[in-house]
Amino acid sequence: MLYGEQTSKDIPNLSSKVVVLPIGSLEQHGHHLPLLTDSLINTEIVRRAEAELGDAALFLPLLWCGASDHHLGLPGAVSISNDAYTRLLIDILDSLITHGFRRIFLLNSHGGNVGPGGNALYQVNHKHRDLSSLFLVLGSWFSLAGPQIAQIELLEQKAVTHACELETSMILFARPELVHMAAARGAHYHYDSDFWVPDSSGPSRVQVARMFHQYTRTGALGHPEKATAEKGEALFATATREVVAFIREFATWQPPEPN
Repeated sequence: MLYGEQTSKDIPNLSSKVVVLPIGSLEQHGHHLPLLTDSLINTEIVRRAEAELGDAALFLPLLWCGASDHHLGLPGAVSISNDAYTRLLIDILDSLITHGFRRIFLLNSHGGNVGPGGNALYQVNHKHRDLSSLFLVLGSWFSLAGPQIAQIELLEQKAVTHACELETSMILFARPELVHMAAARGAHYHYDSDFWVPDSSGPSRVQVARMFHQYTRTGALGHPEKATAEKGEALFATATREVVAFIREFATWQPPEPN
């Protein structure tokens, strides 16, 4: 169900449902992908999930602008600062709680939203700490489906980075007319560290604050030139399956008894 298509008088009868707020971004994605890549990917996942879930969940309109200050060194990003983004999410969450919703899920598609998103959840949970039935969750599709994505045999890269083989494949499937494969180039190199992997070709053991233009000339990472629409279709199917599975389980959650 789409939240925005309901009437005001419907809302009190729907407050027991899971509400999903999709959050994305508008920022550079290399020389070959559209600025709206993260939001376009989330839009397609939401379209599929909503069709499968029917009236089991309510989907809010996608929040297309995210916390993308780390992309401002390259052309195109429209960003909300972390503090302002946290405040924005707090106000949205508080509005939903006012109307009686107790299971709220932020479905994320942009890494930069994780920090302020988590901060917003923490602050709202603290404010409403006497509401034991309140569950606030943030999950990125690429984390929810991470183990399953790593098992997709078609993929050479086994995790999502930025404007990479995976994201490029997904836009090739969903919006092929927006992809410029002749310009698909990403940063990939060995960096002599046991703790940090700048090109995200493997897991880092520390978090490093760097602007994107400081380690990639094109703004892309990995090997986007290896993308195909077939890989994109497999990724959408896998991501949607895990998002739907989580929402179905989330709808059944009950507050744990402290012990």
